[in-house]
Amino acid sequence: MKQSIENLRKYKNSKKIAVLTAYDFPTAQVADACGIDVVLVGDSVGTNVLGYADVLQVTMEDMLHHVRAVARGADHAFVLADLPFHSYETPRQCLENAMRLIADKADGVKIEGELEVVDSIRLLTQYAIPVCAHIGYTPQKSGGKPTAQGKDVRRAQELISSALALEKAGAFMIVIELVTEQVVGEITRLLKIPTIGLGSGPLCDGQVLVVHDMIGMTAKTFKHALAFGNAREELAKSISRYAAQVARGGFPTSANATAMAPEMFAQVKDWVNRNAFAADPNPIRDTPGNF
Repeated sequence: MKQSIENLRKYKNSKKIAVLTAYDFPTAQVADACGIDVVLVGDSVGTNVLGYADVLQVTMEDMLHHVRAVARGADHAFVLADLPFHSYETPRQCLENAMRLIADKADGVKIEGELEVVDSIRLLTQYAIPVCAHIGYTPQKSGGKPTAQGKDVRRAQELISSALALEKAGAFMIVIELVTEQVVGEITRLLKIPTIGLGSGPLCDGQVLVVHDMIGMTAKTFKHALAFGNAREELAKSISRYAAQVARGGFPTSANATAMAPEMFAQVKDWVNRNAFAADPNPIRDTPGNF
């Protein structure tokens, strides 16, 4: 059964919600089969897959392309799609682009921002588009080096007030990135909707990780992440073995090929010999099949 907003809301205070980014069909398939609740097609596709310098370069076309791929692989997980930079400058633009993502099989959209996106979230909710908020460190708006949020009283108050306002506007879930653990705990206690942490400690209702960080594909290790594998090293080993096997003629072998029936090949060989391909620059005198 497809994961629903209703189920995700029920998980609050009963089950931790597992959220994982995915940018392609096979990753979405595996995440789906492994019980991931929400697959996030994040704008982090720009830096993790497309080779962009930052997420600010990600376009709606990029997002739509990857949403379609992920949606094909996620039969059960809720597919959540980021609205990229400059795609929600006004509530009307936000609605138009959210509708494009939903049309391409996203189940909901995520939008970064605090009080400045309340009107956009309210409008999306009026059009029955599920929307997840995202507060704290917001890569599209904060830029530069990621910095922890909520370390002083004023910022903590802003974050709590924003979270409450975004819930009231209609957000069904909220991502809280790089916010101090105590403030996250207070937000989670106050909100009726699930909170999803990223580098914000264990007091949220769920957790999101970038799949490349989670499988150990990225060269850099982040404090907020935990690698549950070493995919980069394993991939490098596999590629090296493949290259070496090809170079020394160990791959492919006859076991990796398809054989022709001997009597058929005998006819082909006879045709080749009669036409003297090696000596004649214009060798074909018989038509194919004229044996």
